[in-house]
Amino acid sequence: MPILKLIDIHKSHNGDPTLKGINLDLESGEILCLLGPSGCGKTTLLRIIAGLEQPDSGRVLFNGKDIGRVQTHLRNFSMMFQEFALFPHKNVFDNVAFGLQIKKQETASIAKRTREILSLVGLEGMEQRNTSELSGGERQRVALARSLAPQPRLLMLDEPMGSLDRALRERLIRDLRKILKKVKVTAIFVTHDQNEAFAVADRIAVFNNGLIEQIAPADVLYKKPASSFVANFLGFQNLLEGTVLKTGLIKTGIGELPIAEHRLNEGDSTIVLILPEAARLIDKNTKTAENEISIKGQVEEQYYQGANYQLTIKIANDIRLTFNLPLDNPIPLSNQEIQLALKISAITLIPDN
Repeated sequence: MPILKLIDIHKSHNGDPTLKGINLDLESGEILCLLGPSGCGKTTLLRIIAGLEQPDSGRVLFNGKDIGRVQTHLRNFSMMFQEFALFPHKNVFDNVAFGLQIKKQETASIAKRTREILSLVGLEGMEQRNTSELSGGERQRVALARSLAPQPRLLMLDEPMGSLDRALRERLIRDLRKILKKVKVTAIFVTHDQNEAFAVADRIAVFNNGLIEQIAPADVLYKKPASSFVANFLGFQNLLEGTVLKTGLIKTGIGELPIAEHRLNEGDSTIVLILPEAARLIDKNTKTAENEISIKGQVEEQYYQGANYQLTIKIANDIRLTFNLPLDNPIPLSNQEIQLALKISAITLIPDN
């Protein structure tokens, strides 16, 4: 049985629907990410789970019990915000110990738990430091430690990395998953950044205008987005209109493409997604492998990206495709005519058209 179950959650603000019937299950120990653009309903749903807002309709079940009328402070959930919300007049130790003190635990027990959790988040020995003396990353760790110290039944994180610079955010996001898994806490993580979601979550729920477009692990979300919105939000550019032919091939503006598998019928319309890592550069005398097809195009742009480079080519019918190629592929020049081999396994269909 899921530890958390949301049933048909609806919520409007000033007459405008914010959530339009959300159904969601969360297993014990799972990290779920709510991913989507600003204003899509992610934070509203988090506040409803926390008890900070009431839904217009629907139910929130925890361990099979309806907690809709349970006051926020009695749910034993923790919430961590982007702003950290630390007490500036308290040192690191007292900030982390605060939740335990509210629960009136014994002094020795508070000290032991506080030191344990500070060690877990990499702040051992910093108990007496003033929070104003800490870096942004250290303050973020204090906020996480304070959220984890009371051993919450559910941890909710609302854009916790949003105020950090990119390099620090990327480093801390990897640590966050390790920490959450080590303490085996059930967590919901809200973000608009797909890289954060992919790095932290066991499953990702993609939100769009108050609805969930898709819930899946990161690899499924990436390889088989369930809608054009999901594909566009993840930054995919190679989306082609297609029609299923009698042969099972998909007719597109760049020719007839084979798809590894699909259940559409002849004449059905669809959207074809070609993943950006589908291509390798070949010359005109190179034969493609059995699991590849070849296409030709003219180079429009190329950008260096560290371990690879991004290449945009123009094909027939003024269609442009963009691929990420490893640096061991020779970098072609602008306006050069080139040939690429595409992996058939990296060509998939989006089922919403």
